[in-house]
Amino acid sequence: SKWDETKSTVEGAGAIDLLVNNAAFAALTPLGTIDEAIIDKHFDINVKSVINITQIVATGMKSRGTGGAIVNVSSVAGMIGIRDHLVYGATKGALDLMTKVWALELGPHNIRVNSLNPTVTLTEMGEVGWSDPAKRDPWLAQHPMQKFCKPSDVAHTVLYLLSDKADMVTGVIMPIDGGLTCV
Repeated sequence: SKWDETKSTVEGAGAIDLLVNNAAFAALTPLGTIDEAIIDKHFDINVKSVINITQIVATGMKSRGTGGAIVNVSSVAGMIGIRDHLVYGATKGALDLMTKVWALELGPHNIRVNSLNPTVTLTEMGEVGWSDPAKRDPWLAQHPMQKFCKPSDVAHTVLYLLSDKADMVTGVIMPIDGGLTCV
Protein backbone atom coordinates (compact mmCIF):
# COMPACT_ATOMS: atom_id res chain seq x y z
CA SER A 1 0.00 0.00 0.00
CA LYS A 2 1.00 3.65 -0.27
CA TRP A 3 1.16 3.77 3.55
CA ASP A 4 3.75 0.98 3.58
CA GLU A 5 5.73 2.62 0.77
CA THR A 6 5.70 5.91 2.66
CA LYS A 7 6.88 4.23 5.86
CA SER A 8 9.74 2.54 4.04
CA THR A 9 10.79 5.78 2.33
CA VAL A 10 10.57 7.96 5.45
CA GLU A 11 12.36 5.44 7.67
CA GLY A 12 15.04 5.09 4.99
CA ALA A 13 15.75 8.82 5.22
CA GLY A 14 17.36 8.42 8.64
CA ALA A 15 16.72 10.41 11.81
CA ILE A 16 14.23 13.24 11.34
CA ASP A 17 13.93 15.81 14.12
CA LEU A 18 12.02 18.53 12.24
CA LEU A 19 8.93 17.94 10.10
CA VAL A 20 6.87 20.35 8.00
CA ASN A 21 3.62 18.94 6.65
CA ASN A 22 2.96 21.21 3.67
CA ALA A 23 1.33 19.06 0.98
CA ALA A 24 -2.21 20.10 0.17
CA PHE A 25 -4.99 19.77 -2.34
CA ALA A 26 -7.78 22.28 -2.88
CA ALA A 27 -10.66 22.03 -5.32
CA LEU A 28 -12.99 24.85 -4.42
CA THR A 29 -16.49 23.57 -5.01
CA PRO A 30 -19.88 25.01 -4.08
CA LEU A 31 -22.47 22.93 -2.29
CA GLY A 32 -24.35 20.83 -4.81
CA THR A 33 -21.26 20.10 -6.91
CA ILE A 34 -19.26 18.12 -4.34
CA ASP A 35 -18.80 14.45 -5.14
CA GLU A 36 -17.23 11.55 -3.29
CA ALA A 37 -14.05 11.64 -5.39
CA ILE A 38 -13.39 15.27 -4.41
CA ILE A 39 -13.96 14.46 -0.74
CA ASP A 40 -11.69 11.41 -0.88
CA LYS A 41 -8.88 13.28 -2.65
CA HIS A 42 -9.00 16.14 -0.12
CA PHE A 43 -8.94 13.80 2.87
CA ASP A 44 -6.32 11.46 1.36
CA ILE A 45 -3.86 14.31 0.78
CA ASN A 46 -4.73 16.84 3.47
CA VAL A 47 -5.46 14.48 6.38
CA LYS A 48 -4.52 10.83 5.88
CA SER A 49 -1.06 11.48 4.43
CA VAL A 50 -0.27 13.88 7.29
CA ILE A 51 -1.33 11.29 9.87
CA ASN A 52 0.78 8.64 8.17
CA ILE A 53 3.97 10.69 7.88
CA THR A 54 3.62 12.31 11.29
CA GLN A 55 3.17 9.04 13.14
CA ILE A 56 6.22 7.57 11.39
CA VAL A 57 8.40 10.60 12.18
CA ALA A 58 7.04 11.08 15.72
CA THR A 59 7.65 7.41 16.54
CA GLY A 60 11.29 7.88 15.52
CA MET A 61 11.58 11.09 17.55
CA LYS A 62 10.15 9.35 20.62
CA SER A 63 12.40 6.29 20.28
CA ARG A 64 15.53 8.47 19.99
CA GLY A 65 14.49 10.63 22.95
CA THR A 66 15.84 13.76 21.27
CA GLY A 67 12.63 15.77 21.00
CA GLY A 68 11.72 17.63 17.86
CA ALA A 69 9.27 19.97 16.18
CA ILE A 70 6.42 19.44 13.76
CA VAL A 71 4.71 22.23 11.82
CA ASN A 72 1.47 21.62 9.99
CA VAL A 73 0.70 24.14 7.26
CA SER A 74 -3.03 24.65 7.53
CA SER A 75 -5.17 27.56 6.32
CA VAL A 76 -7.50 30.26 7.55
CA ALA A 77 -10.11 28.14 5.74
CA GLY A 78 -9.85 25.77 8.71
CA MET A 79 -10.71 28.61 11.10
CA ILE A 80 -13.48 30.57 9.35
CA GLY A 81 -16.18 29.83 6.82
CA ILE A 82 -15.21 30.75 3.26
CA ARG A 83 -17.54 30.33 0.30
CA ASP A 84 -16.78 27.24 -1.84
CA HIS A 85 -14.22 25.96 0.70
CA LEU A 86 -16.40 23.36 2.45
CA VAL A 87 -14.30 20.24 1.91
CA TYR A 88 -10.92 22.01 1.89
CA GLY A 89 -11.85 23.91 5.07
CA ALA A 90 -13.03 20.71 6.74
CA THR A 91 -9.65 19.06 6.10
CA LYS A 92 -7.77 22.08 7.42
CA GLY A 93 -9.99 22.17 10.50
CA ALA A 94 -9.14 18.50 11.01
CA LEU A 95 -5.44 19.33 10.66
CA ASP A 96 -5.75 21.99 13.36
CA LEU A 97 -7.40 19.54 15.75
CA MET A 98 -4.74 16.92 14.95
CA THR A 99 -2.15 19.57 15.87
CA LYS A 100 -3.69 20.06 19.31
CA VAL A 101 -4.04 16.33 20.00
CA TRP A 102 -0.45 15.65 18.92
CA ALA A 103 0.80 18.55 21.07
CA LEU A 104 -0.82 16.84 24.06
CA GLU A 105 0.44 13.37 23.17
CA LEU A 106 3.96 14.33 22.11
CA GLY A 107 4.68 17.16 24.56
CA PRO A 108 5.92 14.77 27.27
CA HIS A 109 8.54 13.61 24.75
CA ASN A 110 9.73 17.20 24.16
CA ILE A 111 8.17 17.23 20.69
CA ARG A 112 6.41 20.48 19.79
CA VAL A 113 3.52 20.49 17.29
CA ASN A 114 2.00 23.66 15.83
CA SER A 115 -0.14 24.76 12.91
CA LEU A 116 0.21 27.89 10.88
CA ASN A 117 -2.80 29.15 9.03
CA PRO A 118 -2.06 31.57 6.21
CA THR A 119 -4.57 33.51 4.19
CA VAL A 120 -4.09 33.55 0.42
CA THR A 121 -0.36 33.23 -0.22
CA LEU A 122 1.01 34.80 -3.37
CA THR A 123 2.72 31.77 -4.81
CA GLU A 124 2.47 31.28 -8.56
CA MET A 125 -0.83 29.46 -8.01
CA GLY A 126 -2.09 32.15 -5.64
CA GLU A 127 -1.22 34.91 -8.09
CA VAL A 128 -3.21 33.19 -10.83
CA GLY A 129 -6.14 32.26 -8.60
CA TRP A 130 -6.53 35.73 -7.13
CA SER A 131 -5.57 37.98 -10.06
CA ASP A 132 -9.17 38.88 -10.93
CA PRO A 133 -9.97 42.16 -9.11
CA ALA A 134 -13.65 41.15 -8.82
CA LYS A 135 -12.58 38.17 -6.69
CA ARG A 136 -9.47 39.66 -5.05
CA ASP A 137 -10.66 43.08 -3.91
CA PRO A 138 -13.67 42.04 -1.78
CA TRP A 139 -11.54 39.35 -0.09
CA LEU A 140 -8.69 41.79 0.58
CA ALA A 141 -11.17 44.29 2.00
CA GLN A 142 -11.87 41.80 4.81
CA HIS A 143 -8.19 41.82 5.85
CA PRO A 144 -7.39 44.73 8.21
CA MET A 145 -3.87 44.92 6.73
CA GLN A 146 -5.33 44.85 3.18
CA LYS A 147 -2.76 42.42 1.80
CA PHE A 148 -2.11 38.76 1.14
CA CYS A 149 0.78 36.65 2.43
CA LYS A 150 4.06 36.39 0.64
CA PRO A 151 5.75 32.98 0.61
CA SER A 152 8.45 34.49 2.84
CA ASP A 153 5.83 35.33 5.51
CA VAL A 154 4.99 31.65 5.73
CA ALA A 155 8.62 30.49 5.52
CA HIS A 156 9.81 32.79 8.31
CA THR A 157 7.02 31.58 10.59
CA VAL A 158 7.83 27.94 9.84
CA LEU A 159 11.50 28.57 10.63
CA TYR A 160 10.58 30.22 13.93
CA LEU A 161 8.29 27.35 14.95
CA LEU A 162 11.01 24.81 14.13
CA SER A 163 13.68 26.74 16.02
CA ASP A 164 14.70 26.62 19.66
CA LYS A 165 13.31 30.18 19.95
CA ALA A 166 9.86 28.54 20.00
CA ASP A 167 10.87 26.16 22.81
CA MET A 168 7.66 26.80 24.80
CA VAL A 169 5.32 27.02 21.81
CA THR A 170 3.19 23.95 21.19
CA GLY A 171 -0.43 23.29 20.30
CA VAL A 172 -0.74 26.71 18.69
CA ILE A 173 -2.98 27.43 15.71
CA MET A 174 -1.25 30.52 14.31
CA PRO A 175 -3.02 32.63 11.71
CA ILE A 176 -0.82 34.50 9.25
CA ASP A 177 -3.63 36.50 7.80
CA GLY A 178 -3.20 40.25 8.11
CA GLY A 179 -5.86 40.26 10.83
CA LEU A 180 -8.58 38.43 8.86
CA THR A 181 -9.51 36.10 11.71
CA CYS A 182 -9.72 38.87 14.32
CA VAL A 183 -12.72 40.54 12.68
